[in-house]
Amino acid sequence: MKVGRSLEMMGVMLLLVLLAGGCIRFEMSEDTPTPSPTGTTPTATSDREATPTPERTSAIAERTPLLSPTPAPTATSPPEGPDVERSPKVLWRFQTGGWGYAHPEVASGVVYVGSYNNYVYALDAATGEERWRFETGGSVSSPAAVDGVVYIGSGDNYVYALNAATGEERWRFETGGSVSSPAVVQGVVYIGSGDNYVYALDAATGEWLWRFQTGYEGQAVGLSSPVVAEGAVYVGSGDGHVYAVDAATGELRWRRDAGRSLPALVVADGTVYTGSWLGGVRALDAATGEERWAFGSGVEGPPAVANAVVYVGSSDGAYTLNAVTGEQGWRFQTGAWFSSPVMAEGVVYIAADDIPDESYLYALDAATGVERWRFQTGGPVTSPASSPAVAAGVVYVGSEDGYVYALDTTAVEERWVPERP
Repeated sequence: MKVGRSLEMMGVMLLLVLLAGGCIRFEMSEDTPTPSPTGTTPTATSDREATPTPERTSAIAERTPLLSPTPAPTATSPPEGPDVERSPKVLWRFQTGGWGYAHPEVASGVVYVGSYNNYVYALDAATGEERWRFETGGSVSSPAAVDGVVYIGSGDNYVYALNAATGEERWRFETGGSVSSPAVVQGVVYIGSGDNYVYALDAATGEWLWRFQTGYEGQAVGLSSPVVAEGAVYVGSGDGHVYAVDAATGELRWRRDAGRSLPALVVADGTVYTGSWLGGVRALDAATGEERWAFGSGVEGPPAVANAVVYVGSSDGAYTLNAVTGEQGWRFQTGAWFSSPVMAEGVVYIAADDIPDESYLYALDAATGVERWRFQTGGPVTSPASSPAVAAGVVYVGSEDGYVYALDTTAVEERWVPERP
């Protein structure tokens, strides 16, 4: 992998970890004392700073892994044509004032995207025309748009609720650290913060419902973006563990070591799939936290899961794993650094840094790994938080060149090239 690129990413990773899929390398010894997760009762209002008081402590349960298969040696690289390069038609591009490293959110014909320049933008999905922008005091995480409200986390330690049509602020809530991408489920906003807490907030008012502590007292380790499923909130912590917390009460259900670096995660079919730099990909039982299998390393964002297949982007290429057994399927290797993948309509969209100054978004056949097309951006798209969004046949992706691109996947153009990179 490119050393310069890796060092650059590590330098800003503490800030990026709170965005969708972020990672911090964090090591600890086996005899490190166990933290005391804490739930609390709601006391905050939407427009005032909350000063929560912990009220209950939950026990932490450790469990034994079930299976850790070794990487399969049978993975194959997809074939490529030697002379033809296929690229999608660019519908539009929009220039922001900073890196576009957050995952775009597409809702009701509008693309919402956060930027490193402290703004969140609302863009017309068809034309790219700016509808509004809202400034925060820090870099903006991947937005969540629900019921006419856009929720964002920021590096200024606040989570914001904005009117989706106008960008007008409805409420804000202050935490003690940079805020992850929100998850909004059944009228509750769940966020992870750099102060080591998971927060549950009332989506309408911003009032604080409960919070849960991960990590260690006095050490800010950071949290991934929460995932809510089956009445539980799952979150990865920079202490190297995945936590499952009751969505209604904030009480701990289980905790599991995921490889001593901050895991990003996704939940599918009763399984939590994690991705982390040291721990690679791991499959955990969503109800108990027991490990089912583990594979590889060098993963900096959440995998994608569809049709019993796990799609992974890593420093060692893009590849698939059997969701049940962890057995490796196809592998696509071209770049030195791969982003988190997105799967839609039988196609995997994933970005890679191929060589210095050349970064591509790839469309791969989900079944075979064969390249369908590639699109070159003017900067990397490989932050752990910078996976593309797909809606109505259009791929929306932000790049560190400062642009947001809209690509038509139904209009792929071919051109002859003397030699493919």
